Amino acid sequence: MNVTVLCDNRQEFMKITDENIEAMERTIKVCIENENLEGIFEVSVSFVVNDEIKKLNNLYRNVDSATDVLSFPMDGEDKEYFGETIMLGDIVLSTEKIIEQAKEFGHSLERELLYLVTHSMLHLFGYDHIQEEDKSVMREKEKEIMKKLHLFK
Repeated sequence: MNVTVLCDNRQEFMKITDENIEAMERTIKVCIENENLEGIFEVSVSFVVNDEIKKLNNLYRNVDSATDVLSFPMDGEDKEYFGETIMLGDIVLSTEKIIEQAKEFGHSLERELLYLVTHSMLHLFGYDHIQEEDKSVMREKEKEIMKKLHLFK
């Protein structure tokens, strides 16, 4: 399996290190492996502030508030991208929310970042948490992945 992660840092609120990017790449690979997928994949990850994610949330979901992460999966025919490479979609992360939630939950910034990447990857695969039954499946998958990353006991 081959994965390319394209990063776009459009904020200065939180320093994004090479270690953060490597950890995200590792997390994305574990998410793909956990779904038993094989191939050449690409995922785009953007780091933004609350104002930008609020605008995107309003534009695409009609929700006028900032959120921690937005997922934009490639569906159907859009999935094939440049031949054999499968573009899974885009992840947009609010670094302000990462910092806020890490403090709130007593996690490190990296743990919160990797949880949100995991959560978003599951959305890219088509999971959601609207119905209680679906939420239960998604939470179980999150736990599996976080355990594989040694971030959940």
